[in-house]
Parts: sequence; C-alpha cells; structure tokens
Amino acid sequence: MLSDALVILGAAGIVIPVFTRFKITPVIGFILIGIAVGPFGLGELVYEYPWLAHVTISDPEGLEPFAEFGIILLLFTIGLELSFNRLWQLRRLVFGLGALELLIIGSSLAIALSMMGQYWTGALALGFALAFSSTAIVLPISGTRTPVGRAALSMLLFEDIMIVPIVFLLGAMAPYAQAEGWEGLVDTLWYGGLVIVALLVLGRIALPRLFAQAARTKSPELFLAASLLVVIGASLATAATGLSPIVGALIAGLLIAETEYHSEVEGIMEPFKGLALGIFLITVGMSIDLMTIWGNLGSIMLAVVLVLVFKAIITMILLRLMGARRSTAAETGVLMASPSETTLIVLAAASSAMLIQPGTAQYWQIVTAIGLTVTPLLAKLGRAIGRGVESVPELPEDLDGEPPTIIIGAGRVGLLVADMLKAHGKPYVALDSDADLITQANRIGYRAVFGDAARGTALSRLGVENSPAIVLTMDEPVLVQRLVSKLRKSYPKLLIVCRARDTEHAAALYRAGASHAVPETLESSLQLSEAVLVDIGVAMGPVIASIHEKRDEFRDQLEREGKIDFRPKLHTSTLET
Repeated sequence: MLSDALVILGAAGIVIPVFTRFKITPVIGFILIGIAVGPFGLGELVYEYPWLAHVTISDPEGLEPFAEFGIILLLFTIGLELSFNRLWQLRRLVFGLGALELLIIGSSLAIALSMMGQYWTGALALGFALAFSSTAIVLPISGTRTPVGRAALSMLLFEDIMIVPIVFLLGAMAPYAQAEGWEGLVDTLWYGGLVIVALLVLGRIALPRLFAQAARTKSPELFLAASLLVVIGASLATAATGLSPIVGALIAGLLIAETEYHSEVEGIMEPFKGLALGIFLITVGMSIDLMTIWGNLGSIMLAVVLVLVFKAIITMILLRLMGARRSTAAETGVLMASPSETTLIVLAAASSAMLIQPGTAQYWQIVTAIGLTVTPLLAKLGRAIGRGVESVPELPEDLDGEPPTIIIGAGRVGLLVADMLKAHGKPYVALDSDADLITQANRIGYRAVFGDAARGTALSRLGVENSPAIVLTMDEPVLVQRLVSKLRKSYPKLLIVCRARDTEHAAALYRAGASHAVPETLESSLQLSEAVLVDIGVAMGPVIASIHEKRDEFRDQLEREGKIDFRPKLHTSTLET
C-alpha cells in the first residue's frame, strides 16, 4: 500500500508540473502514467526485474474505491461550477446548439452501434458517452471570450447539465439490466425521485446554516469536513436507492453553488479532487493493454477516426445552421470532436450497471484515451482549417460583460464602496471570511461571497487577474499590508486601493505596493473641514476645489514617504482623469 501510494504521489508530482509547463492537461499524463505502471506495462516485467515493484502498482483493485471517489468529487465540482446566471446569458446557445449537438450525435452513434449488434441499452450508453467533449482540455485551449470559445462553452455547459439525467438514467437502468424487469426500474425511479426531492429541499434549508456555522469557526479543517460530509452523505443517499452515487454528488454541488460559500468550497476541495481524479485516470491507464491495442490496431484506429470525423461534421453543420461563421464552425467542430474524461465516467457507470461488457468498456476506453491524447493536435488542425476556409480574423467577444471590481470586506466601508460602484453601473463582488456579514449583505441585495482572501484560491476564482481593481476595506493593518504585498507580486499591473488606519499606515501600504491608500484620519479631517466651511458661508465650489487640492497634497506626501516610484501609469492616469 505504501509503495502504491508512493507511485501515485510521485506520478502527481511529475505529471502536473511537466504537463502544466507545456500547457497540456494532466489528464493525458495520468493516463500515460497508468499505462506505464500498470499490469500491462512495467508490471509485466516485475518477476524478471524485482526492483520495478517499487515503481509499479502492486494492487490495482485496491485503487478502485479511490478511483470511484475521484469520479464523485469531479461531478461534485462540476455542480459547483454551474450557475443559473451563466446559463441565462447563453440560454439560446446552451439549450439550442448544445441540446442539438448532444442529442443528434448521441442518438446517431447509439443507432449505429445498435445496428452493429450492441444491445439497445448498451448502445444508448455508449452513444451518449462518446458524444461528450472534454471540458478540462477544450476550454483552456479555446478560452471563453472568442467565438470558438463561446460556441464550445455553450455545448460543454449543456453536456455538464445533461450528466445529471444521463447518469440518473444509467443508474435507473441497472436493475432492468439485471433482469428485475420494469417493476424494478419503476421502483428505482420512484424511490430515487423521492430522495432527490428530499435532498433538494433539505439542502436549500440546511446547507447555508451548516456552512455558516463552519465559517464562523474560521477553521479550514472544519470547512473541509463539512464539504466532505455533504458530498459523501448525498452520494450514499442516492446509492441506497439503487442510483449511482454520482447523482448525489452532482446534486450536492448544485445546491452549494447556490450559496455564498461555493467559491470557498470549490477552492478547498480542488486539491483533493485533482488527486482523486488522477487516481481514477491512472486506473483507466492501467486497464489499457498495449498488446490489445497492437492486436486490434486497425479496428481501434478506425473507431477513433470515425468518431472524430462524425462528431466534427455534425458540430460544423449545426454551428452553420445557428449562424456561425465558416471559420468558427470548422475550428469548433474539429476541437470538439474528441471524447471526454466524462466519457470515461459514463463508461465506468455503464459497466458497473451491467449495460455493457467489461471488454466493450475497455475497447472504448482505449478509443477515448487516444482521442483525449490527440485533442491538442485537433485544436491546431481546427485552427488551420478555419483559417483556410475563411481568412477574416475574428475579434474576441466578452461573454460575461465587464469583469467585476473585487471588494475585500463586506462591512460598513465595503458596502459603501459597493453602493458607489452600483450607482455608476460598475459590476462588483464583495469577499469576506465573516459568514454573518456575507449572509446579511446578500439578504439586503449585495453580491457577496464567502472566502478568505489571504488563504487559498478565493481571489483567483473571482477572476482577480482580469479585474479592473481590488479594494481592501478591512480594519486590520497587518493583514492588509501583507495582502497588498502578495497581490503586487502576483499582479504587477493590478489597481490596488486600500483603506488605511492613519497616515503612517498609508505610507507602509504604499511601500508594500498599493496604488492608492486612503487614511481614515485624513478623510475625516477633510470632511469636517468641508462641513464647517460650507456652514459658515464659503461657496461650495471653492470648498470642493480646496479639499481636492489638500487631498492631492497629502497623497503626494505619503507617496514620497513610502518611496513609491512604480504606480501603474494606466491606473494613475485613469484616476486623475
């Protein structure tokens, strides 16, 4: 067990950095590692070279529970990433283009497989499994702000949504496949439906309270425990009715996505999901017999080519019918042609439900693994074809509108900043680690999410790299100064505006890298001066001018004291304008 753990952790330590450096998804790397360390790879040479036992998996079956947990966590995080706002912005493409793409490709492949002798339940599972495309590989390649990225995102979103009914269908069909008849299928659907309704109702009531209590402790360990409790509990609840535990994991993710704690949950679960999914992909690789590939090379390569070409053609036609340019249709069609890591999940679910034979599942796992591996090459091919059919360049499109200003702190000062941004039509999001403040802010109509800006990936998940500015409003001088220094190192051009306790603190914030630091004592003095001058009869115009002049004078003095010489030119000129 320790030897296997060492191999898995070593694989993660090698695969993730190397493939990230070359901008290739680790999905491919984990599959290749699984082939190498599995029983059909180096494992065949262990008896001849005993030292290889330290770099191979000695107990492949022992990894299966961890692999299943990886699938559960993956579907849980997919649920966390879905939101009704994203769906509403792309509703025509998601429920039009996305629905047509999945249904036409899935049903066509199912019909073809059925005609080739596959029983109809297995053909249905295989057809829709192969119809999925890889969210993990496609979106990093295409982005989300180009016409190709927009089309890919809409189809992938619908596929993510359809995981729920497809997995539900596979789980419900399992008793029927085991000859329990229609009565067993109806019972599974009935009891499964009741459990799902109960999860939806109880989740909306209990989850906000559960995570609020965990957040108040400010204990990452308790927050992680609460997250695991929810996903495992929901998975067990659906598994008890005969459905797949994946259904419960998806429902748990969707419910948490509707709370203000989804960003923190997603961040705290990401490392566990990545490692557990890596174990699942390693087990997939271990199931691939290179000799089987060699013995059936012609059949496998023909299947890969037919699936890729068929999916590419159907996607191109649908995009053209929806009004896309020829270049967009061609590039997107080729990019979306390969199967997905979700295909592996659906294949595993179909195999466990006895809808397809293990040999059939292994065959299509090999086809999927090859398709995943060549996806980056498909992206380059699609780009070349798109330029060939239409040379006019396409400008990026902003799908989600203007990136929001991030306000750290949802207290009195933070919400006042939010009011001013709303008054001028500027989007914002407030981030705070105080669960009570977040709950109160959301109750009165502010957009606020729970998260700790000083820890984890809360800011990156809010898109800090694209944000026009970040405003620190906390009354915690040391924390603010550390956070400013960290942000300036990570994002040299980011506009960072800070609340300072006094002029000395403001000078320290300038030294740490703040674009602007506003001392509370200074602003209080200026507001007092403005009030008294107006009330004793001085005209408002000259008073405001003198206030601005005095503020600029103090700001220049603080910058000199902080020895600031790097204020971003764009941000400075924008503020002065």
